[in-house]
Amino acid sequence: MSSTTGTRTGRRHRVREEALAEILRTGRRLLVEQGPGAVTLRAIAREMGMTAPGLYRYYAGHRDLIQALASSLYDELATALSAARDRHPDAEPGRRLRDVCRELRRWALDHPREFGLLFAKPDADADTTPGTAAHDSSWRFGGVILELMVQLWRSGGIQPPTDLDPAWTTQLEEVREHLSGEPVPLDVIYVFVACWARLYGAVAVEVFGHLDFALTDPEPLFEHALDDILATLGAPADRR
Repeated sequence: MSSTTGTRTGRRHRVREEALAEILRTGRRLLVEQGPGAVTLRAIAREMGMTAPGLYRYYAGHRDLIQALASSLYDELATALSAARDRHPDAEPGRRLRDVCRELRRWALDHPREFGLLFAKPDADADTTPGTAAHDSSWRFGGVILELMVQLWRSGGIQPPTDLDPAWTTQLEEVREHLSGEPVPLDVIYVFVACWARLYGAVAVEVFGHLDFALTDPEPLFEHALDDILATLGAPADRR
């Protein structure tokens, strides 16, 4: 390949990457300003001064577009949580997990529409089933939390329930597959998932405005829930 051909190929690649980035920026703006129903190829094309068929050179359809948008948001969230985790790299895992959970709440409150797309699933095309484009990025996000939970398990502080039915705990095998060979028992993974459910609930109920009837400042309630979650995981109490 001549240097001229290589230059043209590199330029085309850059132009395509810039177009893909602009499409996602435009889609995200429509999501934030108008909601998930506004994120369509036709609407994005109109905002960008393109024809709708022109966008099909980049995304085959609505599902591909939403998958790409969800994937980019999961990556952004994973980056934010990783930065929170690494803020105090020498701290014990419970302290770092607390920082991560607080960052999750902060990101969600700052980006309620994006949080809703990822976790409320108002658009079925934002699913994260195996084989979808958003699957791996969703696990990159989840892995930040899960890794710290595993570190807490290694310290021996988790007391799993003793009455779990093995017939349904086998559902948790996929979670174990994402633990890089860590021999975490399924009853401990159950604790991880139960704690995630409580964390998500504590964040979502605030983001979606379901505490407005009672609280003007839900942060103390979140912190109390976080204390309970970390105690379940065997983390030392917060010494703030």
